[in-house]
Amino acid sequence: MMKDHGFFYEVSIRLGPWLLYWLMRLLFATCRVTSHDERYLSAAMASGKPVIGAFWHYSILPAICRMQGYSCVAMVSSSRDGEYTARLLKLFGCEAVRGSRHRGGVAALKELIRHALAGKHCAIIADGSQGPALRAQPGSILLAARSGGQVLPVVCAANRYWTVNSWDKTIIPKPFSRVEAYFGKTFTVPANADSATVEEYRALLEARLLELYQLAWRQQGKENH
Repeated sequence: MMKDHGFFYEVSIRLGPWLLYWLMRLLFATCRVTSHDERYLSAAMASGKPVIGAFWHYSILPAICRMQGYSCVAMVSSSRDGEYTARLLKLFGCEAVRGSRHRGGVAALKELIRHALAGKHCAIIADGSQGPALRAQPGSILLAARSGGQVLPVVCAANRYWTVNSWDKTIIPKPFSRVEAYFGKTFTVPANADSATVEEYRALLEARLLELYQLAWRQQGKENH
């Protein structure tokens, strides 16, 4: 195992994100990318309010590529692996704040709120960095309540892909595959939301993401990824 400040770690953290960036650029250049119900994204971007994109962890790679061209701030795990993701996001033109449910999450959420109040768009992994998979956590709801932003559900699917042996079964689209992004209807959260209201909207986000998930994968002839 590499030590955080050892020679091999320093080399990997400098070169790894660059290598992954160009591999992803080359890979997705071969894919046919299609967006469904992009009118929800367009309307949200034109509203003048910050957009809070929420997606499942399994789709992090196609989601990062789909975000290219949109300046946003994303919450990234404070783990060592999160450092790779943060540097990769920077190469794709996005900022990152570091934190997770068990480590620095409150401080990271406060930083995201500051960015959103300044008018920046944000991205949050709905089921977090450790899961459970396909169960929404309240972070995006709290961010929307404190910033006045709009939560935009996003789901990605592919017709051909590899699956990583991880808690969320992260997908890596294969070359020349068909990659599709599905956008859901946005919603806002009351500024004075109490814990019961936060739970109500958390359940709403989860329901909309699961509905999109079922639609996306059934279009690929599958029940799940």
